Amino acid sequence: MVPALVVFGYLAIVLYIGIFAFRRGKTSGEDFFLASRSLGPYIFLLSLFGTNMTAFAILGSSGLSYKIGIGVFGLMASSSCFVIPVTIFFIGTRLWGLGKKFGHMTQVQYFRDRWECSEIGTVIFVLTAAMLVPYLIIGTMGGGETLSSISTYTDAGGQTRHWVSYEAGAGLVAVVVMSYVFFGGMRGTAWVNTFQTTLFLCFGAIAFFLISQKLGGFGKIMTEMQNDPKSSVLLTRARIPTEEFFSYMFIPLSSIMFPHIAIMCMTAERVTHFKKTVIFYPLCIAAIWLPAVYIGTIGAHEFPGLKPGDTDDIIPRMLREYTGPLVSGILGAGIMACVMASDSQILALCTMFTEDVFAYYGGKDRFGEKAQVWTGRFFIVLVTVVAYVIALALKDKEGIFGLAIRFAFSGFAAMAPVMLAALFWKRSTKYGALASTLWVMGTVAFTGWLHMATEGLAKPGQPPVVIYESLGNLFLRTPVNVTMYGFLPVMPMCIGSAILMAVVSLLTRPPSRATLDKYFPPRKEPGVPAAVSQAVPAATPDGVKAG
Repeated sequence: MVPALVVFGYLAIVLYIGIFAFRRGKTSGEDFFLASRSLGPYIFLLSLFGTNMTAFAILGSSGLSYKIGIGVFGLMASSSCFVIPVTIFFIGTRLWGLGKKFGHMTQVQYFRDRWECSEIGTVIFVLTAAMLVPYLIIGTMGGGETLSSISTYTDAGGQTRHWVSYEAGAGLVAVVVMSYVFFGGMRGTAWVNTFQTTLFLCFGAIAFFLISQKLGGFGKIMTEMQNDPKSSVLLTRARIPTEEFFSYMFIPLSSIMFPHIAIMCMTAERVTHFKKTVIFYPLCIAAIWLPAVYIGTIGAHEFPGLKPGDTDDIIPRMLREYTGPLVSGILGAGIMACVMASDSQILALCTMFTEDVFAYYGGKDRFGEKAQVWTGRFFIVLVTVVAYVIALALKDKEGIFGLAIRFAFSGFAAMAPVMLAALFWKRSTKYGALASTLWVMGTVAFTGWLHMATEGLAKPGQPPVVIYESLGNLFLRTPVNVTMYGFLPVMPMCIGSAILMAVVSLLTRPPSRATLDKYFPPRKEPGVPAAVSQAVPAATPDGVKAG
């Protein structure tokens, strides 16, 4: 029980931070949902990074590296180190500026105003909310996996048992996260994420060192694996096809379309806070992913033959085996810190619902701002319960990494052209956004169904299996994914979304001149006074001169 008790103590600390933030907060909606746009540079950096590093980063990456080897780092971390800071710098800063100027709190609020759309904005809300739910499920699953694994023991009869079951662990984490988000809002979430990010950034290096030392050192482990025919393949990229490896470069595009990332970008006190984020973000990614992938890879050598549903707990298993109970508990708390970063997704869903549905359709005007905040709080309870129920249903059936890639990352990456068009392409229209959204909605649903329908069709170590022979190699099934001509669905999803956004926008009428001038202010003509320049008639979208 020692490791579990240490983690319980950690959960109590986190809960107190959320309650303390509640006592410092205000009753306004902007304070609850955006912390009054007042986060300082270091809290902004750590909370933004922690928001993006959930159970997927530690448990998911180590679980996948157990299956296919050290090449997992190249799949996600290497491209993320470049793509995510660039998108935060070019897109996050613009979202911050527009949010500050026009009062936007969510992406849908911006899209509705930018494209003069109402129902289309609601369609975008429904899709983004649906794709965010798997992220919440990941956090709940990770909490159950971690607490269950670190509290494992063998009884007198030689049977493996758990002081804390998967169900109880997932429920406890869900309740704690729900509680501090419920009370603390964005301020509580940011403070907790700052504390948690600091903890799990330290976790990787310590776990790497302790496990390596227990196994005789890094060099000894690598030599043993290199000389073992079954393990040597894990030190290469042999189990990752080239097309699939290339496809993962599209996944980091999802970062800025994640509602929790976009909303977090609007909380910064000043735009200069983004500078430190861009500089330190790649270093933080390396600090998390390198140890996680390494431990997962050597875990396949030390504990071969784990069932697919058991690979996500390889790090807690290694800690339990190669460290003492107290150290295992402390490092387990570090894992839990990463797992519980799903708090930002819960708050993002809450913010979206209250702003894009409740307030937009008149609830705020009718019942007041205080009722809006409490509506958001009750919505937090609802989505937490839903995530917990689904996490129980997916026990031993779905890996964390695969769940994230198929239903969250791929969909949000394919929505990136919508965000880019809204921010930087003046000619884009609401119908282009609708076409892209419907495309993403359909492809996510279809590929998800296809993956579940072909589960077990392909065996490890064998070539991909053709799903529909009449379509040739269009749809292939590997042991891990469904692919299209060998590429992950995210690549054609992104390309199709961009094409539809461009073609449909060019075929439909753009927003009014007033809206375009609002978001793309006309430049002053050199040498012409401002009053004269503004008096020059401007062309309306249909080409008629405005008087």
